[in-house]
Amino acid sequence: MRVVFQGERGAFSEEACHKFLGKNIELAPCASFEEAFRRLERGEADRGVLPMENSLAGSVHDNFDLLLRHHMVILAETQVRIVHNLLVPPGVTFAKIRRVFSHPVALNQCRAFFRRHPKIAPVQFYDTAGSVKMLMEQRPEDAAAIAPAAAGGIYGAKILMRGLEDDKANFTRFFLLARTRRGWKAERAVKTSIVFTTPNKPGALFKCLAVLALRDINLVKIESHPLHGKPWEYLFYVDFMGRPTDERCRNALRHLGELTDMLRVLGSYEVVK
Repeated sequence: MRVVFQGERGAFSEEACHKFLGKNIELAPCASFEEAFRRLERGEADRGVLPMENSLAGSVHDNFDLLLRHHMVILAETQVRIVHNLLVPPGVTFAKIRRVFSHPVALNQCRAFFRRHPKIAPVQFYDTAGSVKMLMEQRPEDAAAIAPAAAGGIYGAKILMRGLEDDKANFTRFFLLARTRRGWKAERAVKTSIVFTTPNKPGALFKCLAVLALRDINLVKIESHPLHGKPWEYLFYVDFMGRPTDERCRNALRHLGELTDMLRVLGSYEVVK
């Protein structure tokens, strides 16, 4: 099975790939989220693994927009504990470090480290594991990277410090995506994600949420995103517990369809521990 993800080998997304599908898979790293979606849509991969939300940084809005645009199906979700480590090429000591490369989200989650060491400057890079790969290729004597520990093993870097993140309760939520549900057991689904737009009039959103509340359906997330091309109008992304085939959920979605301008079920999926 070929699996696309954004970033280089050793990224947190790779850990999520193995958590979903085990070790016997072919990994296909992509330079961007959009490339991963395009390759999956074109049939160049069987599955895609994309980060959708971080417990500290919030949603990855680009991926929600791409999920809607490319009509992918959510098969499962999982969470990965985010542990940031300071990695260097062999021979580089902490005293030499003046720059630390990493993804901007990772740098932002290690602000206490940079406050304690004001002589070290954070430098944004496109990927956590990619920053380790770059250091091992270029071998600067004054630079380090913040990245997963797995990246050190893949590229031969040394871990100087572990657990740099400010908050240890740091998790990223990943989706396992495919073009269709074919070959995936629907009965394992426990959670559903939908997106909808409402008429621009008073009480519209309240009525939509009441459709779920009055049927005792547990809504676990709601978030609004700007609707492109329509300033100050919004898409509403909602997660709830249940499957569209359950009677109360089926009735709720039918009722919701009568109240919304657009409604789409993004997926009904299992939660992989």
